[in-house]
Amino acid sequence: MTIFRKELRSCAVSFLVWTAVIGGLMAVCVGLYPSMKSSMVDVSALFANMGEFSAAFGLDRLGYGTLMGFYGAECGNILGLGGAFFAALTAMGLLAGEEGGHTAEFLLTHPVSRIRIAAEKLAALAAMVLALNLICFACGAVGILVIGEDAEWSGLLRYHGALLLMQLEVGGLCFGLSSLLRRGSFGLAMGLAAALYFLGLIINMDAGLEPLRFVTPYYYADASRIFAGEALAGPILTGCALGALGIACGIRQYARKDIAA
Repeated sequence: MTIFRKELRSCAVSFLVWTAVIGGLMAVCVGLYPSMKSSMVDVSALFANMGEFSAAFGLDRLGYGTLMGFYGAECGNILGLGGAFFAALTAMGLLAGEEGGHTAEFLLTHPVSRIRIAAEKLAALAAMVLALNLICFACGAVGILVIGEDAEWSGLLRYHGALLLMQLEVGGLCFGLSSLLRRGSFGLAMGLAAALYFLGLIINMDAGLEPLRFVTPYYYADASRIFAGEALAGPILTGCALGALGIACGIRQYARKDIAA
């Protein structure tokens, strides 16, 4: 597991910064809820009647005045976007980074197959994404306990599970793309994650685009749908399949490509 540990060390600073920022912002948002609770009824009614803006963020269904609605709208967006950006940026540099950093000639001279190299890099990505989500969930959960509010813990766990799957899917897609590049493209990684996010918003605004729910993972990681108990098995299974396809294509391409020194 030498490559696994090496990837964890090389991404340690990035992981700590992203985790601290996302977890810290989530804790702050939860901490602000008690001071805003008294005015939440009026704010919730206002947000629920803002037309397409409300529909895009699910505020017409979420119930912004409740703790779960507030958590889904604020903390969920922070973790959903921040976690996806971290997964995308990290995955995009995993395979292409060896060529971009001119370390491929060193790594590939060792008696380790390319499939094992890709697998250990992928395992490091999964471990970091999982750790980020666990820490951020802990920040949110501790914040809820500190402010003394009642939470729907089963719904909260399902929501965080969906966010984790969403980030792993984005990471898997970017992992596959990284095998096609000579050097990591952080712009492409950020662009893909942002495009999937905005596609989710567009689907919320236009019911005619509902078939695209199988394309973006932000559909099944939408707090308004999860807390409402909607059936999301189809989009979730499709998302897992897309992520697995990206990983399989990435490993296959990496095992066959002519890697420049």
